[in-house]
Amino acid sequence: QVQLVESGGGLVQPGGSLRLSCVASGIIFNVYAMGWYRQAPGKQRELVATITSGSITNYADSVKGRFTISLDNAKNTVYLQMNGLKPEDTAVYYCNADGNGSRWHLLGSPSYKYDYWGQGTQVTVSS
Repeated sequence: QVQLVESGGGLVQPGGSLRLSCVASGIIFNVYAMGWYRQAPGKQRELVATITSGSITNYADSVKGRFTISLDNAKNTVYLQMNGLKPEDTAVYYCNADGNGSRWHLLGSPSYKYDYWGQGTQVTVSS
């Protein structure tokens, strides 16, 4: 049974930092691409960042220079380091995983269908 379990969310002031973690089980982690998406109230889920097993990364323009996605294969974990947080970053953040390497050139595209999703962790940026 595949599980993706996110943690690290919370309430932070504007300009602050958080690090989200997503621990994967039930998959061969080092052959999967991993990603983070987010969904704010009343909005559609949107791409935050993706990373392939070869550590090729892709970021949404809105988070470039502020967020960093990384892998720890020894811990089956993907991280999202978020710095310079803004109120508009408030959302539920979801981790996902995809094992279809032949189509990773499409990672992050709006219609891309990932194999697995986590349950999400809430991030609230407010003073």
